[in-house]
Amino acid sequence: MNAPSKDPKDRPVAPIRFSPGVERPVVDEAATITGLIASMRYIAETTFADGGHAIRPVHAKSHGILEGYLEVDAGLPSEFAQGLFAKPGRYPLVMRFSTIPGDILEDSVSVPRGLAIKVIGVEGERLEGSEQDVTQDFLLINGPAFSAPTPKKFLSGVRLLAGTTDRVQWLKKLLSATMRPLQRIIVATTGHANVTVATLGGQPETHILGETFYSQAALRFGDFIAKIAVAPVSAKLAALKQAPLNLNRAPNGLRDAVVAFFKTNGGEWEVRAQLCTDLALMPIEDASVVWPEDKSPYRPIARIKVQPQTGWSETRSSRVDDAMSFSPWHGLDAHRPLGGIMRSRRQVYEMAKRFRAEKNGRIIEEPREMVTFGD
Repeated sequence: MNAPSKDPKDRPVAPIRFSPGVERPVVDEAATITGLIASMRYIAETTFADGGHAIRPVHAKSHGILEGYLEVDAGLPSEFAQGLFAKPGRYPLVMRFSTIPGDILEDSVSVPRGLAIKVIGVEGERLEGSEQDVTQDFLLINGPAFSAPTPKKFLSGVRLLAGTTDRVQWLKKLLSATMRPLQRIIVATTGHANVTVATLGGQPETHILGETFYSQAALRFGDFIAKIAVAPVSAKLAALKQAPLNLNRAPNGLRDAVVAFFKTNGGEWEVRAQLCTDLALMPIEDASVVWPEDKSPYRPIARIKVQPQTGWSETRSSRVDDAMSFSPWHGLDAHRPLGGIMRSRRQVYEMAKRFRAEKNGRIIEEPREMVTFGD
């Protein structure tokens, strides 16, 4: 008896192959990037004038700094065995947990969280500007899509944020207290959080270690195109998903929670890739679109493992917050950042790096081997 034929709609859809033509820069993109650089520099100059120490114009406050390893899975299907993930391997890395503002706020101003990862010892054809390095950076946020579709829309939001940098923290607290209940209503009604409400302070007050983090914008994935995610999978980390964390009288409550956890626990995260299978449903130039997982699910490609350690310290902050930079443009050409939001980050992050190095009198360079903090 012949086996029944499969319905074509149930067959896996082949991923879109990468080619330079998938990117479509707009005519005035260079002018928009110039505006972003000016606004970000204004934020950096404002916080430096007020505090006497140069910090990042976005993701200024770190809540956890960890050392660990990336372990690339063996036996990946060919479409996922790409770039850094082409063959099994074990690489040292640094993880930096943060929140998005460019000024240092109390944690009761509840905003989206970030995770920057620097993988060390990576060999291969490099992106321009990082030819002498051996690192691969991934910059992730706890939401599947970016807050703005294009650099021009992003610039509008950054200009508004620049005007409130280092000002009226009490008003930001009040706005956050208003936005969080609104976000709960939105989630109950629609099933997902609103990115704009979260950015205005409506991020739920939950444990930062329970978050899943996303690249939000696309990147080249060897022969293909993908987004990347990192999700907690070890039992004690996974138990922190949406775990409430009262931050009202804890200015550094997120940091305190990270330190308390890793004092006695290690942790493990799963690195996942979502391949682009339809350029209409999964656009490259609109970073605000959530790529539908029913069309292309995230698949595991690697693990991140860390041992118990000091989750944050002044020593770690000096070594990472002041003497390292993170950018999606530190890495392999096989993981080239794609789309307008990613293109705009290149010059903005380079400006921020130079500003911090100059004002703080620090050398900022890429590590070439395992970073150990000695604390």
